[in-house]
Amino acid sequence: MFKSILLPTDGSELSDKATAMAVQFAQLHHARIVAVTVITPLAFASMGDSGAVIDSGQFAAQMQNAAKHHIEKVAVAARAADIPFEGVITMSPSPYEEIVEAAKKYECDIIMMASHGRRGLNRLFLGSETQKVLAHTTLPVMVLR
Repeated sequence: MFKSILLPTDGSELSDKATAMAVQFAQLHHARIVAVTVITPLAFASMGDSGAVIDSGQFAAQMQNAAKHHIEKVAVAARAADIPFEGVITMSPSPYEEIVEAAKKYECDIIMMASHGRRGLNRLFLGSETQKVLAHTTLPVMVLR
């Protein structure tokens, strides 16, 4: 039934747990895993005459290296379980849009993702990428807490 799993990952401990679950799920269904990491661009704020200046080139390089590391963690788990794997790194201020688009582009049947479990005012003000994915896809979404 499920032959292609989209697994968004941010390298967190929760994402690592989701990876382990996705690998087991993929083994059960003889499915492939497509892992996606979304880099959010550096937001610039006017600091006036005082404040720290961040080198955008250095920031981009660090984020790209971190993203490669996140994808490689999933690749290692998939290889160990002999599961077909593809890794994708994208950049966008809206991670949920990239996740939904990747699911379409790579013809995934299901999205499996970790939820960071924000509650109360944090959820209201910060939003939830998981909630946004749920609202903008027609695919089944397995939320791993």
